[in-house]
Amino acid sequence: MSEDSAGPLCPEHGQALSWFCCSERRPVCAACAGLGGRCRGHRIRRAEQRAEELRNKIVDQCERLQLQSASISKYVAEVLPGKNQRAVSTASAARELVLQRLSLVRSLCDTEEQRLLEQVHGEEERAHQSILTQRVHWAEALQKLDTIRTGLVDMLTSMDDLQLIQNEQEIFERSEEAEGILDPQESKKLNFNEKCARSLLLTQLWATAVFGSLSGTEDVRIDERTVSPFLQLSDDQRTLTFNAKKSKSCVDGPERFDHWPNALSATSFEAGLHTWTVNVQNSCAYKVGVAVSQLPRKGSGSDSRLGHNAFSWVFSRYDQEFCFSHDGQHEPLALLRCPAQLGVLLDLQAQELLFYEPASGTVLHTHHTSFYGPLFPVFAVADQTISIVQ
Repeated sequence: MSEDSAGPLCPEHGQALSWFCCSERRPVCAACAGLGGRCRGHRIRRAEQRAEELRNKIVDQCERLQLQSASISKYVAEVLPGKNQRAVSTASAARELVLQRLSLVRSLCDTEEQRLLEQVHGEEERAHQSILTQRVHWAEALQKLDTIRTGLVDMLTSMDDLQLIQNEQEIFERSEEAEGILDPQESKKLNFNEKCARSLLLTQLWATAVFGSLSGTEDVRIDERTVSPFLQLSDDQRTLTFNAKKSKSCVDGPERFDHWPNALSATSFEAGLHTWTVNVQNSCAYKVGVAVSQLPRKGSGSDSRLGHNAFSWVFSRYDQEFCFSHDGQHEPLALLRCPAQLGVLLDLQAQELLFYEPASGTVLHTHHTSFYGPLFPVFAVADQTISIVQ
């Protein structure tokens, strides 16, 4: 068999493909590789040299694959069983840790439950005993008053003028004795003190549980009609942005705040348990809380300034200072850091307003009062933006 018939031939010259063009990355014949060929000036090598290089590469690759296979086999045989055993033991330890901690929490809750129930029972007994004591006291007072009145009536009906004059001192003494019996006065001792049922631990656990189960369920949006002309409301009605320049395109109305940078929610609450969260990380001046619909909207006075009147209860920040404000009373709050989000919990059954930091699970402040009328989430911002978290 001739050299030309030993393999594929060049389609152009009919010669054996005994050379390799490195530039075109393909086998060529001697004519293609010659001075007049199409591969003139290209880097040319003998085909057998290129084939030898490829054989060496294949050998090297097979050796690498063999080593890789051996490494994988060793990993599967030696490492994975150990990993599996460690995963099993680590999972078992994690379960034990969860059970241990929950058991401690349950034990603490049981102890706290017992302590609070004993306090409630003790307070109930104290109030009951105070009421019984008052009953006995006023029963004796009524009996004494009745005796005095009967004696005076008897003197009035049975004595003549001379006898009355002769018994003037007795009349005076009986009247003075009656005046010494004072009318009943309101006393806190006769009321059940609800503070006996309050506990920092219980409040913390309760708030964490409520925010964990109810967070994001309230669709709180801002009522565009109430938004101050110094604020811009986003299209989704959840973000307020402060603008130092008063908007001229804002149409005034009875619901709109015309001076302070306030806004009310479109939703109000009259009963039940409600939570919402506000993103406040971009603002150094804001107020978040609740207000009644009677909150005035017009003017620069305290009547329409959140926390400075009887119609609003707010958590506020100004620079690095935090406080709770209501009716012009401002209670400073010592916070270790500026919260990025502020959770609000309103429990109308317990008449309680609570502010909470979701990131750390910290109760920032609680306020108990007798709320009246429907309560609206209320917002104010005088720096950057705040947003209701959905």
